[in-house]
Amino acid sequence: MTAFLDIADLSKRFGGLTAVNHVSFSLGRGEVAALLGPNGSGKTTVLNMISGLLPVSGGTITLAGRRLTGLPAHRIAHAGVARTFQLVRVMPSLSVTENILAAILFRTGAPSEREGREEAQALLAEVGLDGRGAEAAASLTYIDQKRMELARALAARPQLLLLDEWLAGLNPSELRIGIDLIARLNARGITILLVEHVMDAVRALCPRSVVMNAGKTLADGATADVLRDPEVVRAYLGAAHAVS
Repeated sequence: MTAFLDIADLSKRFGGLTAVNHVSFSLGRGEVAALLGPNGSGKTTVLNMISGLLPVSGGTITLAGRRLTGLPAHRIAHAGVARTFQLVRVMPSLSVTENILAAILFRTGAPSEREGREEAQALLAEVGLDGRGAEAAASLTYIDQKRMELARALAARPQLLLLDEWLAGLNPSELRIGIDLIARLNARGITILLVEHVMDAVRALCPRSVVMNAGKTLADGATADVLRDPEVVRAYLGAAHAVS
């Protein structure tokens, strides 16, 4: 499979701390894959570098043959990268619709405000917030803020969608709805890289998983195989749970 997203020898240092240490992997166009690992393994830092929130200390990031390394976040967004955050980020003084509209009007060749509002309503319906556009963003529950944040990411019409624990905190019925939604987005051709600890979702959505531990790549392969790997089990659960 030809690489659509290519991460090559990626590193991130914070002073004397190396948070990401020479990580390499690639995704094909239209692929959905999980980036796994225990807390503190460097997963979110990788997403932050792909999206331009953090500068790269070493290595390269390429999307569809275009080098993203060194570009500011707004240019990376215009190149087709959108994301959600582990801690939801909303514009609390705006309505739900206005939060989505801001992303729509940020696009190159943005529509008129009227068309943008219509598009925002369609996106809100897609993520389960139909008819709630007039509500204040700050008044939404945490789960509904996550839905709104996903709609805002989709408003950018991304080629690559980065989901940082978007499914965390959902009850079983919400989780099923969330898994189905992500599957539909992928079926539309969006390439998806998700950081997730909900293993039922990873198994359902991701044929492939990349596992990090202590800033390094620990495993990369078919999800079922990776989750049985003794080193992966040891990293997540401790040596007592690993079977040699």
